Amino acid sequence: MATVEESLELIKRGCEEILIEEELIKKLKTGKPLRIKAGFDPTAPDLHLGHTVLINKLRQFQMLGHEVLFLIGDFTAMIGDPTGKSATRPPLTREDVLQNAVTYEHQIFKILDPEKTTVMFNSQWMGEMSAADLIQLAARHTVARMLERDDFSKRYRGGQSIAIHEFLYPLIQGYDSVAMRADVELGGTDQKFNLLVGRQLQESYGHAPQVVMTMPILEGLDGVNKMSKSLGNYIGINEAPEEQFGKLMSISDDLMWRYFELLSFRSMEEIEGFKTQIAHGANPRDIKFELAKEIVARFHNQLAAEGAQANFIARFQKGAMPDEMEEVTLNVDGEAGITLAVLLRDAGLTASSSEGIRMAKQGAVKIDGEKASDPNLVIAAGQTHIFQVGKRRFCRVTVA
Repeated sequence: MATVEESLELIKRGCEEILIEEELIKKLKTGKPLRIKAGFDPTAPDLHLGHTVLINKLRQFQMLGHEVLFLIGDFTAMIGDPTGKSATRPPLTREDVLQNAVTYEHQIFKILDPEKTTVMFNSQWMGEMSAADLIQLAARHTVARMLERDDFSKRYRGGQSIAIHEFLYPLIQGYDSVAMRADVELGGTDQKFNLLVGRQLQESYGHAPQVVMTMPILEGLDGVNKMSKSLGNYIGINEAPEEQFGKLMSISDDLMWRYFELLSFRSMEEIEGFKTQIAHGANPRDIKFELAKEIVARFHNQLAAEGAQANFIARFQKGAMPDEMEEVTLNVDGEAGITLAVLLRDAGLTASSSEGIRMAKQGAVKIDGEKASDPNLVIAAGQTHIFQVGKRRFCRVTVA
């Protein structure tokens, strides 16, 4: 069994904030397994590495002997989480929610121990709540407190509409903690307000308040924006091994350390050892190999990870891909993206877009090692790829 100090060191790794840390220490000192809650609304069928920042932390709690309560917000998903939204978000249908929820259960057990995980659905208790019950729940919070939330206050001041049902979302998320008797709740930094509502509601129901832990939002492949499928800067946990490996190898050397801290299960001592190796002349690419192999092995297996590395080397290293290359960020207006020919010109890989057109049609252009013969191919904002023209011109380009 880990000591309280050892437990706290692991729990705090990568954590943004713990409210209140003294309460967490008291709970750990009891020696009793804690009930650790994290909720996910099944708004899309596939999870990506950004989601796993929370799931990895749940896994660490399991390693310390605690019980994980994985909440699938099938009821709240039909309301639509307004967090960070500048407009009312349309709710999903019941059919969409249920279909997505089924895939979540399969995906999370690539990380979590099924025997130490209780999967729950908040429709279990919200579906039984009457209109009178919901009104009584609403009476435990105030409009003034709701408007303390940054996104609500901005919309209110800006004269943008806020639907009444959006106020219900944090209340229901908070009530989930009451129903589940959570000791600790995890969430992203953007969920802090909602997590604290849960803490307040538990107290109003006479329960011991949960400890709130916020985790940072993981940047996507571009190193700037939140990892998001809509931005195309994501790594899906159901993607093929070669796809995962290649995307991880495309991240910058600086972003690699962020991924190590939040996604790797290696000790911080080992990660610091990698930094020391690079300081003494080791190739960052070789360290990145270790990260990519670990992630691919987690979601597939070790054999698949080794194969993905061999495939990557065959595609890039044997093709005389340089260890270091120029990195360029190209800013585009709106969501239109940028065509391949224009990107090659703006990144300095060709003298003009017409040369880019000619080189692409001649088969001399590659994107991440694959030939790209269509000069009008659109590269969307939020993506990072390695572009090659001929045998010697390389550039890692981020479209922002």
